Amino acid sequence: MSTDQDATTPFDAALRSLALAGDPTALFGPAPEGGGAPPPTATAEYRRLARLVHPDRAPAGRSAEAAAAFTRLTESWSRYRDLVEGDLGLADLTLVTRARTYHVRRGSGPLARGDIADLHEVRYKDGGAWREAVLKLPRSHRDNDLVMAETTALRRIREKGHERYRAFRPELVEQIRHRDAATGVERRGNVLGRLGGFHSLADVRRARPDGIDPRDAAWMWRRLLVAIGDAARAGVVHGAVVPEHVLIHPELHGLVLIDWCYSVTFGAARTAPHIPAMVAHRGDLYPPEVGDRKPAVPATDVFMATRCVEYVTAGRLPRRLRAFARGCRLPDPRRRPGDGLALLDELDEALEREFGPRRFRPFHLSAPTPADPR
Repeated sequence: MSTDQDATTPFDAALRSLALAGDPTALFGPAPEGGGAPPPTATAEYRRLARLVHPDRAPAGRSAEAAAAFTRLTESWSRYRDLVEGDLGLADLTLVTRARTYHVRRGSGPLARGDIADLHEVRYKDGGAWREAVLKLPRSHRDNDLVMAETTALRRIREKGHERYRAFRPELVEQIRHRDAATGVERRGNVLGRLGGFHSLADVRRARPDGIDPRDAAWMWRRLLVAIGDAARAGVVHGAVVPEHVLIHPELHGLVLIDWCYSVTFGAARTAPHIPAMVAHRGDLYPPEVGDRKPAVPATDVFMATRCVEYVTAGRLPRRLRAFARGCRLPDPRRRPGDGLALLDELDEALEREFGPRRFRPFHLSAPTPADPR
């Protein structure tokens, strides 16, 4: 039987708190009346626990316990924020900007829930014709800066990136402001073009738990390098290239890299500020410089893109491609390749040596997965 004496270290005490918490308020305190954002004390407690149970900081031999606890923590924090922030006040709402009028379709709730924001179905008139889109609105106004970072990134890539690669990123229709009538809280949101028929690499891995054929992963790998390479040449580091943010269209071999909220920009020096936040449950896919809060570089995205390919192939990469992947995720970003577009030639050479001349391979998911509405 467990006793308080079992919790002999801060790590053990944190594990015990998470195991015994019946609901999120047991960890973070009562939800304040009137909605709004989580109180500072709750945020501080979440960050304290996150530091203690993060897998990268686990005591020797206890990384599996830490990973499970970290997942419980992030799920509890998400439920607590939902409890505090409540409904965003979008039911039957029309949003009017200088350029457009958006009609929000709520139905039974958001189309999807991301790390920091919900996606809502909207439509608007463009030249007399109705167009479908999604409104990305943060659940807390404290994350307005992350949504604005996405706006900055997508605008910059649109202006400085290559037109031929526009299909690899979401279409930014415009940024909006929404003030909650009940609380007066203002949230920044992005209206994005809606995608159809796409699935995330997380969906693909769920459908193929043993990993996909590396020959099928080849086109995903190539397109992902194009997406991050075009962004880098425009002066943007995505900073969160994780399976949930890489969408593919199986039949058309399409790929879109979404969720640019964690992105940073850089100039001629080729270094950017540190990545502002991490996708909590994907800590094992980040390079060391992100966890150490060191400046981000284009090689940061190369590392994460490579880890995504390793994730979706689940250990099935052949020897040559394993060696190529190792070179792309060296711990020191200065030794890692940093130009995704230039790296294509090296990848193509490795692929041809392994599989012969490139040819189209139809790709189908073996089990149905829900279409991503983003």
